[in-house]
Parts: sequence; C-alpha cells; structure tokens
Amino acid sequence: MSQPEPDVDPKPVPTRRAFIAQAAGLAALLPAAAVRSNVIAADGVAAGTSSPGSSAPAANAGYTLFGPEEAAFVEALVDIMCPADSLTPRGTDCGLSIYMDRQLAGDFGKGGRMYSHGPWIAGKPQQGYQLPMKPAEFFKAGIAAARGAAQARFGKPFDQLAPADADAFLVDLAAGKVTDSRLSLADWFSQLVYPLFQQACFADPVYGGNRNKVFWKAIGFPGLPAFHAQNMVQYRGKPFPGAQDPKSILDFS
Repeated sequence: MSQPEPDVDPKPVPTRRAFIAQAAGLAALLPAAAVRSNVIAADGVAAGTSSPGSSAPAANAGYTLFGPEEAAFVEALVDIMCPADSLTPRGTDCGLSIYMDRQLAGDFGKGGRMYSHGPWIAGKPQQGYQLPMKPAEFFKAGIAAARGAAQARFGKPFDQLAPADADAFLVDLAAGKVTDSRLSLADWFSQLVYPLFQQACFADPVYGGNRNKVFWKAIGFPGLPAFHAQNMVQYRGKPFPGAQDPKSILDFS
C-alpha cells in the first residue's frame, strides 16, 4: 500500500547503555500505558516465569499473531536491540518478542481506539500515525519490507545476519537510509517498533515482557508500590528498599 512520506527526522537507534541510563523516567509511565492497551494472554503468567539466564527459545511460549518468518525477524531484532550483558539477558529471554506479539494481536493491534474511516491524506509530522493500516497490519507490512531490504543488501534473511551487520542495518533503517516504495521504514521503526520495544522492557511482566522484572531491577524501580504517595515523599532522593524486590500485578493477584 503506497503512502506519502512525511518530512520528519527519524528517531535514531540509541545505544544499549544510553537507553538504560535514560529509562528511569520511562519506567514510571510505561506500566500504566501497557495496562491501557488491555491485552492479557491466557498464558500470561507462564510466559513471565523463565529464568533470566535461560537460553530457551522465546518461541516456546507461543505466538498469537506472528508467523514463523515474522517471529524469527522480531526475535533477531529484539536480541540486537537488547543484547545479553551484566544488566539483563538477551531480548528474547526477557520476553520482548512475546510482549510485542500480544499487544499487536489484541485491541491495540486491531486499532480498537483509532479512527479508521479516512480520508487518508498526508498529515503533519507532529500528528503521528496517519495510515489506513491498523497497527498490526503496519507492523507486518514493515517486517515484510525490512526482510526484503535485508535480503537484497546481504543476500540472506535478517535473522541470519551477523550481529554487527544486523545492528548496522537497523541503524540505517531508523535513519531513513533503508527505503521501500510501499511504506516509510523509518516511520515504521520510530512510530511503532521502538515504542513497543520500550514498553516490552518496562511494562508489568504480566504482559509477557520484562521477565522476572529484570529491567525494573536494572534501574531500581520497585514496581507498583512506587505509586504510593507517602513512599515518594519519604524516600525522595534516597534508595527505596522496595527496589530490591519489585512487585508486579501478579504479586497482588
């Protein structure tokens, strides 16, 4: 489906360290945003209980929306954007691909709260998403375009690239240097992929990502009790004891 490409600077891919360093402010907002998406899979508890150091494929938890080739692409993508290090396991072991699949398979992906009757004309950059495709359709179309571009550039699928090549490809894609005649891959990445990646890292583990609260622990976020007003007053500017054992929705259910 063709689309006019707005004149907007694409969002660059941040480094892993910069992303974690800037995450404290996002962590307080994203769990609530994830709740508003109203997507809870039937196996939500089981999918969030893998060991942080586990090397078991994320596909074991099952996908609702992604087909095999799409799942392979997304798993490779989250592993490049979140490589294993001293802070967290790799992205698939953190459940990031599972979170994306569930959000896109649910009301958010179906455009449940989006106006969908047109007319479809080019909008201003600050207006954000302005496409007739629902988010899940846009995500799948972007995967197909990105897979084709990777195949054309490297002669092999994205999920088979060496980490350095895959990382360079994503940087170019986010910067608008990887193009497709059907859609803007830079907009696809900045408006849909990267926001879902952020949410997957810091949303409550009940939604499939942030397994074992690894990202909360990495930045000292205590989970739900952080919204208790008295705690915020008492521990302002001080380490909060509850950060050692973050609490999720599952801990209160």
